[in-house]
Amino acid sequence: MFHTVVAGVIAAITGFASSFALVIAGLVAVGASDAQAASGLFALCLATGLTCIVLPIVMRVPVSFAWSTPGAALLVAAASTTQDFAAATGAFLVCGALIVLSGLWPALGRAITSIPKPIASAMLAGILFPICIAPVTAAIEQPAIAIPMVLVWLLLARLAPRWAVPAAMLVAVIGIAVVAGPAVLGNDAVVPRLEFVAPVFDPFVIVSLGLPLFIVTMAGQNVPGFAVMSTFGYRLPPRPVLVTSGAASMAAALTGGHAINLAAITAAIMASPEAAPDPRRRWIATVSSGVVYLLLGVGAGLAAAIVQASPPIIITAVAGLALLGALVTAISSALEAPAQRITAIGTFLVTASGVAIAGIGSAFWGLVVGGVLMLWLRPQNAAGSPAPAVGRHDDD
Repeated sequence: MFHTVVAGVIAAITGFASSFALVIAGLVAVGASDAQAASGLFALCLATGLTCIVLPIVMRVPVSFAWSTPGAALLVAAASTTQDFAAATGAFLVCGALIVLSGLWPALGRAITSIPKPIASAMLAGILFPICIAPVTAAIEQPAIAIPMVLVWLLLARLAPRWAVPAAMLVAVIGIAVVAGPAVLGNDAVVPRLEFVAPVFDPFVIVSLGLPLFIVTMAGQNVPGFAVMSTFGYRLPPRPVLVTSGAASMAAALTGGHAINLAAITAAIMASPEAAPDPRRRWIATVSSGVVYLLLGVGAGLAAAIVQASPPIIITAVAGLALLGALVTAISSALEAPAQRITAIGTFLVTASGVAIAGIGSAFWGLVVGGVLMLWLRPQNAAGSPAPAVGRHDDD
């Protein structure tokens, strides 16, 4: 029992420490004030904690949730799309509603998850790429903080991979505290509180932010989450999981949170035999993780204040270290099929460019370009049967 509870505690701390800075950076990138960013992180902690407590108790399986880390990365990339946080909140609500609809209308979920893997993975890689090069930039611009942070990450990536990113974040926080001093504690946002944000439904922001957020949350988080649970023998019914996470996302959106979804990496900690030999007892780990998320939410204001006191490049660099594994996975998946590599690279380049056309951000245009390339470069010979793919070489 004790070991099972500890597994949940470790999962929650790892999930929070690895990506809370990215969440704050993402919310600020789309126009949130310090108080709104702190409120958004607090709301996500509450939504994650409550769903991790309620659903496992009802279902008696270790189903666990987390905020959408690729979604937070998308917010950072969408900084040029909008600086109106009310409009971003409207996009968050649409994303949550679409997740609910995916649970109630399975055809929608199948449509999203059937987006060709090279396109979906390349879009995600394009979102992550600018963030993952931040550690290099930070080492030049802020060497006193960035270099020790990267060295600690590199050391623990070899010795204790699970703690590499949290330790790097700790080094960054110490460096920030030395630079900013006690002024961090004087920030009004340190006291945790929820701040209502009246949503504005801007069609351009919904298309450039809300729809890509829905796609990366479903394809990049929920689908792997179901796969992880299946690996450990748990066949989750999609409806209660998607409806619950979508409804919780919509509730969190009203106070600044972007989206929550099925956990994947941290889920493996709680759903595996390491949590408990008896599969029927592992749900206790997810409940304990939910309790820890509620407690961590109390520190959301302080976390936001530390992030706000930091040079922006340092926070992005921490996020880049946390997302390196996701970038490697996305690139590998995008380029897995030789016949689709041109399509994948085109999608990646357009998404990573950060361009905004007609007020719509690059993630959407990456999907469009990927779809066009896939159709145009579909290999066929004169008789209409498959032919060798464009750009394929003998050594592919």
